[in-house]
Amino acid sequence: MLTLTSPVDTPLHRWPAGVKLAALCLFTLLLFRLSAPLPLAAIAMALAGLHLAFGRAFAAGALRQLRPLWPFLLILALWHGVTGDLSGGVAIALRLITAMAAANLVTMTTRLSDMLAVLDRITAPLARIGLPARRLSLAIALAIRFIPVLSERIEAIRSAWSARSPRPPGWRILVPAALAALDEADHVAEALRARGGAG
Repeated sequence: MLTLTSPVDTPLHRWPAGVKLAALCLFTLLLFRLSAPLPLAAIAMALAGLHLAFGRAFAAGALRQLRPLWPFLLILALWHGVTGDLSGGVAIALRLITAMAAANLVTMTTRLSDMLAVLDRITAPLARIGLPARRLSLAIALAIRFIPVLSERIEAIRSAWSARSPRPPGWRILVPAALAALDEADHVAEALRARGGAG
């Protein structure tokens, strides 16, 4: 879990982490200023093209990280189908997919150590008021890394349930999902201890 950087080397791997994180923030702000489906679709297609330009293996890895979005997209489709606001639903879905894909792109091309270095610089002023800046930056970086990993574990649990039962899993996956999160947290703790701790 500590290393989700893609093994497929791309030019983005050599960009500074701070530049990529700043670009992600600006890109996300742009997405939320757009409301028409057409420009959002154009941006989504351009981002998909960028992934494909780095090779099929890289694009396939990025696509796998988007699979946990399908329940949210299904809810959006049902809700906006009932309310009759299909254009609004398409815009929200495109915004969600594109923002997630952009965040995954940064995660896949940035080492955890580089991300930590940027977050250390951002949170350094907090040390002046007595807050543990290093631990805070580590927590933020791990949260960014943890989201796609935990999403994959939940998707695996849901698939396992569907293979064994015709009923939808619903709330029944909450306990195994919680146990999976605790298991991942335990592995992360062991890895941090092996690396000398968080301080």
